[in-house]
Amino acid sequence: MNVAKWLLLGVLTLPFAELAAFAAVAVAIGLLWALVLVVGTSLVGAMILRRAGGSHVERVRVAMADGKASSLRADGTGAGTLLAGFLLVVPGFITDAVGVLLLLGSLAATLRRGPRRASPAGVVDLEPDQWGRVPDPPLADDRDDRSR
Repeated sequence: MNVAKWLLLGVLTLPFAELAAFAAVAVAIGLLWALVLVVGTSLVGAMILRRAGGSHVERVRVAMADGKASSLRADGTGAGTLLAGFLLVVPGFITDAVGVLLLLGSLAATLRRGPRRASPAGVVDLEPDQWGRVPDPPLADDRDDRSR
């Protein structure tokens, strides 16, 4: 079976697995507490998307506004945090568990990298592998001949 079939099978069976997990948690801690837990994790996911996702989406919007962006990086802690927030918003304990694991991985990567220096307003602080020098194009001489 190829990857697309496995992915489709996983997407189709996820709701049933989520229902089974919800039933197991509801039996263990009670229906009301299970509902509170699902709603609480969805609210936490919405807060994560609002906080971390807003700046990430704004960076993508600025990059795409010029129409010159040929590719966008989707790796790093920003994308992991966005995916974790999205998985936490989706109701269910399986997606919440995967979202929390992604969030912990993003947090560990952030702690490993260390605190960033505060940059002055309007300054974008990039890592050395995130930029490269581009030669300046030659400028055309547009001076008016009447000034001579």
